[in-house]
Amino acid sequence: MRENFQETLRAMLPRLASLPGEVSVFGKDLATGEAWAYQADIPLVAASVIKIPILVEAFRQARDGLVSMEETFSIRPEQKMPSCGALTYLHDGLSVTLRDLCVLMIILSDNTATNILIDRLGMENVNQTLRGLDLSQTTLRRKLFDGQAAARGIENTITAWEMGVLLEKIYREQCVSPEADREMLSILLNQRLNGKMPFFLHGTKIAHKTGEDEGITHDVGIIFAHHPLVLCFASNHTDVPAFERFIQDAARDFSAIA
Repeated sequence: MRENFQETLRAMLPRLASLPGEVSVFGKDLATGEAWAYQADIPLVAASVIKIPILVEAFRQARDGLVSMEETFSIRPEQKMPSCGALTYLHDGLSVTLRDLCVLMIILSDNTATNILIDRLGMENVNQTLRGLDLSQTTLRRKLFDGQAAARGIENTITAWEMGVLLEKIYREQCVSPEADREMLSILLNQRLNGKMPFFLHGTKIAHKTGEDEGITHDVGIIFAHHPLVLCFASNHTDVPAFERFIQDAARDFSAIA
């Protein structure tokens, strides 16, 4: 008899329970609708996974004629943020388009690109779009590397479940528009930070976004196995190497039975 996702998750529970901090898992077979979860509705500090909602807002505003994907930006020294990314290391005055910023924000997790996009799109606009998509916990509250806001406890948040909902909407072309959703999925498929979910899945297409910070490691995305799967792994205050090993193993095991 074919092993199912719930049985696979149950076998993983002792390992999950042994991890410190808060860890979340959400999965869904996009062909059958079968879903499974572990603490998937707890709000967690988002790290770079918050860049997916920013991507959605950029395409939403482009759809509505509020911005153009061909709008250009000249990168100034004071805009440059620490790694990840590329723009910090390139020459001052470099001209990039809004589409370039979106691509760099996702595939290299470029923090400079992210903050420029937040300024251009508006933080509240990102959150209003999230609420319009029925996502109540995922919230953009500050720019990246805003140390003063972080010191006051102001953090961007996600849940594994809501990231799964958002990714499914993109996959089903029900998020912004069919054309925009296809382009967003293409950007996510070009991800270059591939040490977590893709680790054992050589040759499998995965559209995903990672996030990292002290005690934080996330990976959320769509694995194009025999049945496409939404898989979302998120954690705060955890043993990062141990949870990343879990992500690698779980992505392999869930994909094997899809």
